[in-house]
Amino acid sequence: ELERLDLGDWTRAHGTNRGLRATGFGQVLELPWPGGSLPDHGGAVPRLELDARIRDVALKDGAVPVEGAKAVDVVRDGDRVTGVVFADGRTIGCEHLIVADGARSTLGRVLGREWHQDTAFGVAARGYVRSGRSDDPWISSHLELRGEQDEVLAGYGWVFPLSDGEVNIGVGTLATAKRPAQVRLRSLIEHYTDARREDWLLDGPVRAPQSALLPMGGAVSNVAGRNWALIGDAAGCVNPLNGEGIDYGLETGRLVAELLAGERDLSTAWPATLRTHYGLAFSIARRLAGLLTLPRLLPLAGPVGMRSRALMTVALRVMGNLVTESDRDLTARAWRTAGRLSIRLDTRPPFPAADLRT
Repeated sequence: ELERLDLGDWTRAHGTNRGLRATGFGQVLELPWPGGSLPDHGGAVPRLELDARIRDVALKDGAVPVEGAKAVDVVRDGDRVTGVVFADGRTIGCEHLIVADGARSTLGRVLGREWHQDTAFGVAARGYVRSGRSDDPWISSHLELRGEQDEVLAGYGWVFPLSDGEVNIGVGTLATAKRPAQVRLRSLIEHYTDARREDWLLDGPVRAPQSALLPMGGAVSNVAGRNWALIGDAAGCVNPLNGEGIDYGLETGRLVAELLAGERDLSTAWPATLRTHYGLAFSIARRLAGLLTLPRLLPLAGPVGMRSRALMTVALRVMGNLVTESDRDLTARAWRTAGRLSIRLDTRPPFPAADLRT
């Protein structure tokens, strides 16, 4: 998606990484990015810098910004949205409304979005800290994330070198309504950072910490109406196995733009599009994520998985959203088959309104 926005060279100028260094349960595995239909390298850029650059691309392409405005309500005419109301009292009319206001999605709630927490969701925090290894060629994930009482948590910690003297550092855990995450995120990220200080040559406190609850795997209803649609995190387009959402945010933005070119009613067309692109993978991924919230599973399965490089290479692809529609290898076929079986068992498949389309 960054290449489509002509941001590939800009991203690579910030440095590239070779793959994932997975650590945990007494093992360290360096797993190169698989390549194939995707690049064989990755990159990491501070979030605000990336957001600003994408904004610049939009402005150059004709987008008109409304600075310092917060959308809080909509104006309706029957089943259509005809305007957006801002906190300062202004109303701006619209022909179509695309909502990309993040995981909490204030405007999504106004429009009727419902988040179903019976499937796995994420509880995550991240920030930045100075590091003597900010040019490390691998991003690192610690799959044996331990809490303040040394208990194994259903999640992972990460350190992403930024090649600018800092690293992106964070923690994420999985939860469901039945098995909530009993963690204090601010304390947990500080605990994790302290555990990484010597190895990563960290200096100083965590800067600009942010935390969030993340709806994942399409576990939201009412993501579209006749002339409006939710995209990205607002639509629950977050990977259930690693919590990433930037790639889905960019991709769903492109997909809804393509749909608007020929579709008059988004109310079922948009959830159907999301189901087509993400339904199988989201279904099996959130089912696996739900299993990881079982207290005893990760301490038993983690050591077994980390002893197999082949298994972790497969895990890297399926957990990292690195299986594309054009892939036809064994891993890709097995992942799709698992998704088809999983979605048949779902009482509420990803993007439920897709079932209404005839």
